[in-house]
Amino acid sequence: MDPVSEQYRPAMSWDRFWQLIDRLGVTEDGRVDCADLDDACEDLAATLAEEPVEQILGFGERLAEALFTLDRAEFGTLPVLGLTAPGGSPFPQSDDGFLYSRAAVVAAGRRTYESVLGHPERFAPFTDLHAEAVLHIHEEAYEQATGEECDHLTVHDYETCSNTAGWPELAR
Repeated sequence: MDPVSEQYRPAMSWDRFWQLIDRLGVTEDGRVDCADLDDACEDLAATLAEEPVEQILGFGERLAEALFTLDRAEFGTLPVLGLTAPGGSPFPQSDDGFLYSRAAVVAAGRRTYESVLGHPERFAPFTDLHAEAVLHIHEEAYEQATGEECDHLTVHDYETCSNTAGWPELAR
């Protein structure tokens, strides 16, 4: 656990976060039609909008922490499944693609998420999946609940290479 996590406790428990994620209905292999996932994310945002604002923001915090934890070179340097670059070399993940693949791992649920940690070979099948809609669930829920745009910044930055412990070769 990083020092930020030790000092900050989101309003939402991990158990509640994963219960809500299970409502997305993504299979453990992460295979879901993008349109279905978009609709499921909209439905989850509507459900989450019924919760107190602290819980909505807590969901965003838990999501950011889960994505931050997966932000590691051992996952981000894997090639995209099924793609090759010109000349036949492996096709690297882009920064955004890696973020959306991490979101797909989270969307697949707690068991999949926990099984991937420390096992890059279990992350590899997610490199060609993009679950960007998951990133916006709490923002949409906040807007539905308050009528205002969500400008809350999460404690954990989940953009690619933000987890310096996960990318030690990039640490300055």
